[in-house]
Order: sequence, then structure tokens, then C-alpha cells
Amino acid sequence: MNVALYFAKRYLRSKKTINAVNIISGISVVGVLVSSASLIVILSFYNGLENLIFSMYSAFTPELRIEPREGKGFVADSVLADRIKKLPGVRTYREVLQEQVLLRYGDAQYIATLKGITSDRTLSQSMDTLLQDGRFVLQQGDEDYAIMGARVQGTLGISLRDEARRIEVFSPRKGVKASINPAEEFIMRTIRPAGVLEYQQEFDDLLIVPMSFAREVLGEFTQVSAIEIHLMPGSDIPAVQRQLSQLVGTDFSVKDREQQNPTLYKIVRTEKWAVFIIIAFTGIIAIFNIVGSLTMLVIDKKKDISVLMGLGASNSLIRRIFFFEGLLISLIGCIAGLVVGLLFCLSQQTFGWIRFGDAENLVTDIYPVDIRVTDFLLVFLTVFAISALISLVSSRLSVKQTVRLS
Repeated sequence: MNVALYFAKRYLRSKKTINAVNIISGISVVGVLVSSASLIVILSFYNGLENLIFSMYSAFTPELRIEPREGKGFVADSVLADRIKKLPGVRTYREVLQEQVLLRYGDAQYIATLKGITSDRTLSQSMDTLLQDGRFVLQQGDEDYAIMGARVQGTLGISLRDEARRIEVFSPRKGVKASINPAEEFIMRTIRPAGVLEYQQEFDDLLIVPMSFAREVLGEFTQVSAIEIHLMPGSDIPAVQRQLSQLVGTDFSVKDREQQNPTLYKIVRTEKWAVFIIIAFTGIIAIFNIVGSLTMLVIDKKKDISVLMGLGASNSLIRRIFFFEGLLISLIGCIAGLVVGLLFCLSQQTFGWIRFGDAENLVTDIYPVDIRVTDFLLVFLTVFAISALISLVSSRLSVKQTVRLS
């Protein structure tokens, strides 16, 4: 039997002669409880927000994207395309032609990124959730349509209701040097706007058009900028990525969603850990109440310490008793805080107590929550490590002073 742990449990349950000890111990438990619950709630809410952001980003961004390591474009090999389409897990194969162009709408001008894609039924369904206004259609009969980013629409003042006006798209004509007539140096095509994407940084400067329109306005009829691969639900993305890398060779890079936009993933995750560190520091301050609790407890049990020393107890045993005492106080508060945090997150998932203030342009108006076991383990280990260190130092100092006086 662990004698030190046995005495620590007895001291935790027993009534103290000094009432302040009970009050300080209760404050210590409540402080650890609140900080632990706060950490779980904050991490779970950030997980939900992270999933929401990534889901909106992934609605249009493919799981894998093949790009040339050098240059802007390459000629898509039909044999290679057939081999890619036959890979297990590949759902759609889409070639993309992308380049910067000048847009003009009335008297307003803007430099945007033209993205020509081949439209299909799957793309239309996935993009509907990202539209702020209008509808997702690239071709209807003989008419070409464009989907634009929110910044493009706001800067040019484009109205989807004005059917008479078109967006003018300008691109430098290849192989043409300085001419007397500047108009001969550019290819100009007009296209009708059909929809506006949600306000997101990666979509703001986009003008999505049919591939045929992009080839005409860019004067590029052979090369493509990239190949986008959408996978079946539940596919092993890293495994397919390795297969594609072996298939396309060293002249091409195969990027997953995080590699396509590393800044977005880095910002979201950095914010999460920054908030975790701030709340953890608040928890450390609460755990420091253990110092006062142990100091008062040692004073309260001064006679017991003298009796134990008379029975042959070593200083090490006495220090371990109060070390376990501080550890038990913090662990009770931590476990209770984890339970409270879990119940709060479950209630948010069920009832949606907390909502976004302005949810007109959001996918959901309820603040999302994602409960992860790893967060509970992280909070528990963090509180355990900090409380163990504080309890160790506090028990040594308090017992040393009391033993010296005894």
C-alpha cells in the first residue's frame, strides 16, 4: 500500500481545524475546474470552426492538384489522362487553364484571375453552397456565363439583374509586338455574369468561365495550367497522391489541399494554439492556488507531522504526502472541468445555444463544435504536468520549513 497516497486521501476528506484551509482548497478546485472546462470548450469550438472553414474551402478545391514544377503550363497527355482516370478512388478528372486578365464593366476596371474549367454535374452541386448570389452555370445553350469572386463583383459594381451588360475580358495577344493600334495587342471577349462566390480570400479575385471561353480569350489551345483530381468519399488521399506522383514523374508536383493553400491551414491552426496557450496560462494562475492550500494544510497538520516523525517517518515520506495532496486537488478539478466542458459542448451540438450574429451569408447560423478525444488528453496532461510541478515545489518548501521549526 502507498502510505503517502493513503494519508493524502485521508487529509483530503478529513475536516480541517482551520476553516480557511477548506475555503482555499475549494477555490483551488474551482479554479482548475473552470480553466479545464474553458480549454475544452475553446478547443472544441475552434475545431468546429476549422472544419467549417475547410469544408467551405474544399467545396471548390480538389483533393489533389497536378501542377508543373517549372513554367505555367503543359500539354495534357491523353494516355496519361486515361491512366489517371482509372486509378482507384478517382471520381473526376478536370483540366484547368488559369491566367491573369483585365476585366472591364462600364467604366470600372480590375485585374482578376481567369480560371477556365470544364463544367459537370458534380461541380455544380458542390458550388451551390458557396454562392452568395445568382446561380452556378457556365454554359446554357450557346451562351457562356461567368462566376466571379466577391471582390471582383464589388470592385466592378456588376449587377446580375442587368441582362444587357456583359463583362469585357482582355488578355495580351501572344506573339504581337508594339502596334500602332493598341487594340490589336489584346484579345477581347465578353461574357455574362451568372453568380457571385462567398467572400473568401482564395475566391475573391477569381472569374470562373468555361474552358472553351478561356482558350479563346487567352489564345491558348493546347496547354493547361493544372489538372484537378476529385476523389471518392473515404478515399486514402496520401495513397492516391503517392500513386499519382509515381505516374506523372518528377516534372510535376501533386499537391493535396493543405499544400495548395498552406497559408489558410497555417493561420487557422496557429490561431487555435495561440488561444490554447493564453487559456493555459490562465489555468496556471488558478493552479497556483495549490501553493496556498498546501501551505495552510501543512500548518494545520503540524501535530500530525510531529507524530509521524516520532514514529520514524522520513522527510521524503512527509513531502510525498502533501505532494499527492496537491495532485489530488488539481486532478479532481481537472476531471470535473473536463466533464463540464463535455456537457457544454454536447448541449451546443444538440440545442445550438451560441449562434453567429449575422448568418445571412454563412452555411450555418449555429456555432459549430467538434469534440475530439485528443483535446481531452492534451488538457489532462497539461493540467497534470503543471499541477505536479507546482505541488512538488510547494510541498518541499512548506514541509521543509515546518520540519525545521518542529
